[in-house]
Amino acid sequence: MPDLDINWNLPEGKAYDWFVAVPGRILLIIVIGLVLRWFINRAVDRLVHRAGRGNVPGFIADSRAGEFLDGLKPANHARRQQRTETMGSLLKSISTGIVLAVVVVTTLSTFGIDIAPIIASAGIVGVALGFGAQNLVKDFLSGIFMILEDQYGVGDTVDLGEATGTVEAVSLRITRLRDVNGTVWYVRNGEILRVGNQSQNWARTVLDVTVSYDADLDQVQRILQEVATTTYENEQFHDVIIEAPEVWGVERFDKDGVVVRVVLKTAPAQQWLVARAMRQRIKAEFDRAGITMPTTFPVTTIQERS
Repeated sequence: MPDLDINWNLPEGKAYDWFVAVPGRILLIIVIGLVLRWFINRAVDRLVHRAGRGNVPGFIADSRAGEFLDGLKPANHARRQQRTETMGSLLKSISTGIVLAVVVVTTLSTFGIDIAPIIASAGIVGVALGFGAQNLVKDFLSGIFMILEDQYGVGDTVDLGEATGTVEAVSLRITRLRDVNGTVWYVRNGEILRVGNQSQNWARTVLDVTVSYDADLDQVQRILQEVATTTYENEQFHDVIIEAPEVWGVERFDKDGVVVRVVLKTAPAQQWLVARAMRQRIKAEFDRAGITMPTTFPVTTIQERS
């Protein structure tokens, strides 16, 4: 067989480019991307830390006065921390994706690949995906604004229209909540038109107590005030009822009797606990005072034919 004389030597300039210059540029691009990502994450962490500390002025935030002011509302502080951490995670994910995309495109350009068609194709694909996945984009945008505006969070009791219950998980696409019967509901964020949050910042127990028309309304209101005040001063409800209760008086006249309203301001999601305790105590006090609460029973009429 004839000897094949294959020249494996590349031109000097080409060899330098492929084995030294190009890898060096790629390594430099990766290092710059990692450093840029580190600086962005550091900035996000500082932003999250400052936002989580609330609106205490910076010049007293690190002093004892700042710590005292920041500790006045521990529940609000915890919620603010949870919200800022969620936003920080979202910002880090977005920034990492952008840096990665820039690094990849720049690396391709280093290999001599024309990136203009890639960028144009990415734009076209983005538009096509936008039209084809409008609901998905809508869900993500709604989730982002929901987190930004702090409409609700994990542990809140909310009314989302079709579903009402306690929020168990929140993502950019769906919200998962469990109702009082234990049913788990998965609600797309883009389909949520309105939100009723029953456990944000504070709540209110509103009790409408119906008494018969012959009852002494002054006595009824006095008993309601005493029961509400006793409950408020009870050690068990020290951190549950956050303001002195009020008896608003006669609310309306029903066919069964007179409706008297008493209200108590409570901690978030504690209004139902207070309402149950108040109903039991009001019933006991009314029985001792001889005040009757009208009750409607079904009546069956029997007619005899002669």
